[in-house]
Amino acid sequence: MSSVFEQMHKFFNPSSVAVVGASKKIMKAGHVIFKNFADSKRRGVFQGELYPVNPGEEQILGYKCYPSLTEITGEVELVVISVPARFVPKVMEDAAEKKVKVVAIISGGFGEIGKHELEERVRTIAERAGIRVLGPNCLGVYDSSTGVDMLFLPETKVLTTGDEVVATPRPMPGPIAIVTQSGAFGVAALDYLAGRQLGVTKFVSFGNKIDVNESEMLEYLLHDEQTRVILLYAESIEAGREFMDVARRVTVEKPIVALKSGKTEAGIRAALSHTGAIAGTDRIYDAVFKQVGVLRVKDMEEFFDAGKALAFQPPAAGRNVAIITSAGGPAIMAADECESRGVRVKRFSDETIGKFEALKEAGKIPSFATNLNPLDLTGSVTSDMFVEGMKILLEDREVHSIIVIGLHHAPALQEDFVDRIAGLAKNYTKPIVACDIGETEMALYIRFRFDKHGIPAYFSPEDAARAVVALVNYGQYLKKTGSFERYVEKFKKNKT
Repeated sequence: MSSVFEQMHKFFNPSSVAVVGASKKIMKAGHVIFKNFADSKRRGVFQGELYPVNPGEEQILGYKCYPSLTEITGEVELVVISVPARFVPKVMEDAAEKKVKVVAIISGGFGEIGKHELEERVRTIAERAGIRVLGPNCLGVYDSSTGVDMLFLPETKVLTTGDEVVATPRPMPGPIAIVTQSGAFGVAALDYLAGRQLGVTKFVSFGNKIDVNESEMLEYLLHDEQTRVILLYAESIEAGREFMDVARRVTVEKPIVALKSGKTEAGIRAALSHTGAIAGTDRIYDAVFKQVGVLRVKDMEEFFDAGKALAFQPPAAGRNVAIITSAGGPAIMAADECESRGVRVKRFSDETIGKFEALKEAGKIPSFATNLNPLDLTGSVTSDMFVEGMKILLEDREVHSIIVIGLHHAPALQEDFVDRIAGLAKNYTKPIVACDIGETEMALYIRFRFDKHGIPAYFSPEDAARAVVALVNYGQYLKKTGSFERYVEKFKKNKT
């Protein structure tokens, strides 16, 4: 573990970086990458030494420019390569002479377009010199805390109107790591998470994977204290046995959510032309993921929804979910989604139903509320009613998780119901997710308030249900491996 951790850590926190292909031309990838590092250094985030390499320039952004790696007088720990593919072997030879430890090859034009011999030359040079390589044909690494940013996609773009708009935002620091074979999907993920104000610890894009692969990055992230959840996008996983061994160790400590594409003949063909990946039989991936505790999701939306839930809520201790709602229709939609995925929306116990009946008699919830599960407080709902219902559900040992569907449209419902529910939830390790439907100011505000309290909130009942499914399935795996109590205790400590 120590050796792998130290090697991978140099990609995320190097003492010195050289950008080969750095440029003054703002449309060049090398310019964007070098500027990312220069800006991070100017802000005091990136702490390492920084060297631009380009034989055609004397200086770039105020930094002395070197004609080659071997001309740099100081030590170089990480090299980021952004030059045409045919020049990469020579750069790798220079890196070997310079005793560079790690290299990220952003350049494309290798195995993904059939140039396997060129790719093999790069691999051979790296192996001979003991250099660890990320890529080629990748986006490299982004680390929100160290300022390492190899993304060649600029944060802003200028429209033809002259207006400047945010194009590729960098998310704030947070608990989610992204490990992806597709650079474009990875950047879209960063954009999505930044837009939803969800923070990221680390991002890594593999591309063609001639050296560093998923297994080593998962091993690294297992020991990364900042990372709480790992989102994995894969088109292929070649080192299957190694992946299984590492994943087993990781999933008892932190969840891995996997989106595996290339399921159909057309998808497999596209994966092969995209990164040169051979996708393999989809049923095998299903079986492997289940065996080692990786939570496989079906689409991009579920990918992010599950990651969000697992980052902010503990796993569920069992399969029984309670739904408390102000709207019957959305509650039915959530119940259907839960049941179709193996999460039980079972009738409340007679004791719990009796408590709800007592609330009716006391006039604390509507006399016409349905209370078998879901608990439907109807459009007459108030904040007090949500609080009274939540108290009973949180105390009910037969309820393992709760979905709160609080539609803001109800006339008597005030926004303080969010804060009051969050206040109650602090005293329990029972996972809660929320839903409010709509895209107007109030809907966005309600979901934002839930999120800020660490209760993940979703746009649709189905999304909320799928989030609960992830919490339930992860809890079941932890129980099967005897890791549930230890994980929950650690989760509580990290949240406080």
